[in-house]
Amino acid sequence: MFCFTVCFAFQAQDNLESDFSSRIKTITTSKPRDYTLLDSVFSEFKKDTIKMNTLARMSKVSSYPEGESFALNALGVYFRNNSLYERAIKMHEKANALALETNNLELRVVNLNNIGVVYRRMDLVKPALDFHTKALDIARSVDNPSEEIKYNIAVSQNSIGNIYLVLEQYELAKRQFQKSLIIEKEADNKLGLAINYQNIGFAYEAQGELDNALRNYERSLDYNNQIDSELGRVICYNSIGKVYIKQEQFNDAKLIIEKALEKALGIGDQFYVASSYINLGWAQKHLGLNDLSEINLKTGLNLANTYGLKSSIVEAQKHLSDLYELTNKPNLALNAYREAVELEKTIANDRNLRYVNDVIIQYENEAKNNQIKALADENELVKSRLERNKKLFWYSILALAILVAIMIALYRTRQLKQEKHILTLEQDMLRSQMNPHFIFNSLNSIKLYIINNEKENAVYYLNKFSKLIRKILVASTEKEISLADELDTMKLYMNIENIRFSNEIRFEINIEDDINTAGIKVPSMILQPFLENALWHGLSSKNEGEKRITLCVYRTSENFVNISIEDNGIGRIRSTKINKGKLLKRKSVGISLTKARLANFSKGYVSDYKITIEDIYDRNHKAQGTRVVVEIPTISIVSKAV
Repeated sequence: MFCFTVCFAFQAQDNLESDFSSRIKTITTSKPRDYTLLDSVFSEFKKDTIKMNTLARMSKVSSYPEGESFALNALGVYFRNNSLYERAIKMHEKANALALETNNLELRVVNLNNIGVVYRRMDLVKPALDFHTKALDIARSVDNPSEEIKYNIAVSQNSIGNIYLVLEQYELAKRQFQKSLIIEKEADNKLGLAINYQNIGFAYEAQGELDNALRNYERSLDYNNQIDSELGRVICYNSIGKVYIKQEQFNDAKLIIEKALEKALGIGDQFYVASSYINLGWAQKHLGLNDLSEINLKTGLNLANTYGLKSSIVEAQKHLSDLYELTNKPNLALNAYREAVELEKTIANDRNLRYVNDVIIQYENEAKNNQIKALADENELVKSRLERNKKLFWYSILALAILVAIMIALYRTRQLKQEKHILTLEQDMLRSQMNPHFIFNSLNSIKLYIINNEKENAVYYLNKFSKLIRKILVASTEKEISLADELDTMKLYMNIENIRFSNEIRFEINIEDDINTAGIKVPSMILQPFLENALWHGLSSKNEGEKRITLCVYRTSENFVNISIEDNGIGRIRSTKINKGKLLKRKSVGISLTKARLANFSKGYVSDYKITIEDIYDRNHKAQGTRVVVEIPTISIVSKAV
């Protein structure tokens, strides 16, 4: 069993070596210049120094500088992560020289940014800023940047944000990190998102906004978990632990920093090992574990001294000073504090800060100058287009004028057609109201009064008839009349028609008290067709009982006045069976004319008209008459606008 396992392991190793060799052979033959392609082929081997040295050597033999530059850059990252900063810088500088030799902008930007990161780890702000700014300038000079160039623009902006943190310009720092975040989100680069959220959290922490800081650290931790980054977890655990200490959650801080230390020791990155020891000692000091606190703080201090980690040295000395003061060791406390202050001066002296500040101002000015130049170029382009399109502009104006004239002509034609349609409706309405049968029958009834020597009745009804004819003729010249005039006309009409029914029909008009009929406009003679239908289709065939028509005026809404005409006739079903031919045809024409006139009338109002016709039944479902409800709008569009 042991033999089988060992043999299988050797076989897997042989397969891996064979695969790596075949990849080197393919790459050194095809010699691609694209960094992303190289990274996709060798990404799983980047942490293997033996294989990267092999790639560098074989690329050099094959006169393939891009491959050699890629391999040296990977070696530089490995040395940086193991706190071997001088060796890391040498690897990146060699890689950058090869990239410069082949004018490969992608490799140059990657290497310059990596050199800047190494110097930032060493707390050398000036060279760090120089390299990051140079990388950003080269990246921005590319017209159609690749995904790798875009990613390195984000790296440069993130680094400039870190410089703002050094200058304690936290809002400016957050602005840079947000710019970097936009690029990382577009590329869905979870590592970049984790780094930026970590930095934003640090800015909030420095401003004393601990809840916001913790929220961003936790976002960063989530992205690091998604990409399974042990180094990212170490950074986040330390940051979250420091916030817990500031929030006086010392036990929680101790637990999470212990996890950070365990993972940092596993990775071997001495920068984060030292930070974890120092943070753990800080938490233990607050828990009263003074001996353990001193041991861990001194361990972190020794590592920081060994690898030249100046910021970590300052932090460790300050915490030791606080611990010695707490444990009544004033001399040790004073010495530790003095050493921290002296070293801190060398890290961030005034000259260094002025230089950094000047470079940042220069960077901001260059960005603004680029924006101004872009706007000037755009302005020239606009002027050029205006000159080119001047004739087109005047032709467009002429075409627009012609189009407006055509639209006005079409509108006027449509308006004339509408007026003609309205005139036709009014003429049809007049012909409907001045029906020859109605006039003949009315005069014939008056004639019978004269023949029977009923002079008073003859004079009374002749007077009524003449008034009705006059009102009909006047109404034919007006589109709208008051509801009061319309009701008076309907009274005259019903008086004349009632002669033919031997005055058997009882006609009533009921108006609600709060309705001013004189102030409500309606189309003239709009109610006559409904009264005519009630008379000749509802009551004319009724042989017994009272004959009644009730007209009611009321409101159920502010937008309408409701007019109901109710008769107690035979109902529509029997009327349809009895009345055939002309009567039915005449009814259809009268109602359709009325609807057309109401539709035209309603165009000037907010709401449209409504007509409802319903049969009235008793408990035994026997027809008891018909009710017509006409809802006429009362709020005009003009008054609504006012």
